Amino acid sequence: MLEANFQKNYLVVIVGPTAVGKTELTVNLAKQFDAEVLNADSRQIYKELSIGTARPTPEEMDNVTHYFTGILSLSENYNAGKFEKDALEILHKIYEDKNIAFLSGGSGLYIDAVCKGFDELPAVSPEIRTTLENEWKNNGLENLVNELKQKDAEYAEQVDLHNPHRIIRALEIIRSTGKTYSSFRQSNLKTRPFKTIKVGLNREREELYNRINLRMDNMLEAGLVEEAREYIQFRDCNALQTVGYKEIYEYFDGKYDWDEAVRLLKRNTRRFAKRQMTWFRRDNEINWFHPSQEKEISQYIKESIEKDN
Repeated sequence: MLEANFQKNYLVVIVGPTAVGKTELTVNLAKQFDAEVLNADSRQIYKELSIGTARPTPEEMDNVTHYFTGILSLSENYNAGKFEKDALEILHKIYEDKNIAFLSGGSGLYIDAVCKGFDELPAVSPEIRTTLENEWKNNGLENLVNELKQKDAEYAEQVDLHNPHRIIRALEIIRSTGKTYSSFRQSNLKTRPFKTIKVGLNREREELYNRINLRMDNMLEAGLVEEAREYIQFRDCNALQTVGYKEIYEYFDGKYDWDEAVRLLKRNTRRFAKRQMTWFRRDNEINWFHPSQEKEISQYIKESIEKDN
């Protein structure tokens, strides 16, 4: 536990690509600092999805309080704006008793929502959204992805290009305003009642990719296919139009055989991890460590707080 006597509130942010080892390290650090954890993962928030999202189990959470894990149904709409509001309310309550909390996850949009906030996005006519959705359903996602790459290369490098809802959301802003979606996300920092200490986790590429491949094998063995089949009626929901589920549904559709489905699951997850790193590397406030450097990370957090007091 932290010995220093300090008056300010701190939010320790643990980020990194999928399968890098955020959960275990965050739990260990939260125990050291007697802190609670806000989970910043746009899919782990859904109670139906545990296998394909690698949602932490009660054993992995190890009696550390976690927020935003398995609390919503797939039938409920949720987004980064709602997460920002809910997370700030929880942090307000936490800071009534403690001066430190952890925010951990791989959803960069959710992380930024809490730490920085967003500018208000302009209203978009329903006709533009309907047109884009029809283009997607009739012609597939590839043309929309290419349009996004041409009109907003910056966001195209960061977004999950397999997620039609994110692609459509960006394009509806672009088509209705003539400006890039990225330009509306260059938010002026909002005042927050805490200071952030940002820790990034990464591994050598081969090491990370091996962990990703092993995780996918473990997910399939644990019942990923059965989980996807059980909630197939929700397959158009944002959370299921993502890596890990999209490939299974396309396998169900007969788009490719099982071996190809497994290959794509692993490849697309590796590509997703690469996009996550692209997102996080643009943030110069993040200090990077290997997940095995728990002592160094703990010391960095302590020193950051002590220097600020």
